[in-house]
Amino acid sequence: MANNKMLIKFFIASESIFFVMLILAYINFHGSNVEGPNAVNSLNPLRTGIFSLFLLASSLSVWLAGRSLVTKNHFMMKIWILVTIILGAVFIYGQASEWLGLIAQNITISRNVFGSTFFTLTGFHGFHVCVGLLMLSILLGLAMFGDFKGPKSDGVECVSIYWHFVDGVWIVVYSVIYLWAFL
Repeated sequence: MANNKMLIKFFIASESIFFVMLILAYINFHGSNVEGPNAVNSLNPLRTGIFSLFLLASSLSVWLAGRSLVTKNHFMMKIWILVTIILGAVFIYGQASEWLGLIAQNITISRNVFGSTFFTLTGFHGFHVCVGLLMLSILLGLAMFGDFKGPKSDGVECVSIYWHFVDGVWIVVYSVIYLWAFL
């Protein structure tokens, strides 16, 4: 168990470096004189904030899944994993609809520096959410067809650690892209 947790923490540390670099790139270019669309005239922080609440709530549900495993309540563990998947999927839906709205306004990754840094950073995060949803779906499948004793129980904890990382990163990304722009 300790090895699996250590490996996921090393993986998260390496991914953190990518996120820090992308966030710094966004911050660096945010201050430059950008022609065309920018965060203030293109984004809706309230709407995205509402979808963000679903992702943040999923941190609680994945924690409850882990607690249910500890208390050997496998039925509730399955329910909480499913709830986490649904909450994460709602967040991804919100991000996808935002992207489609921006693209419909001709705000794309190739339009200007804002578009390229915005789509790269939010896309990188969205990819990580999708990977987390895949891992959660695999966990749910395993839970439906077996027990979670021994090494299998590590999976819930490792996926939970990863999911909390994805949620924590979003707090920073949302703050930088959606809140800082309006200060």
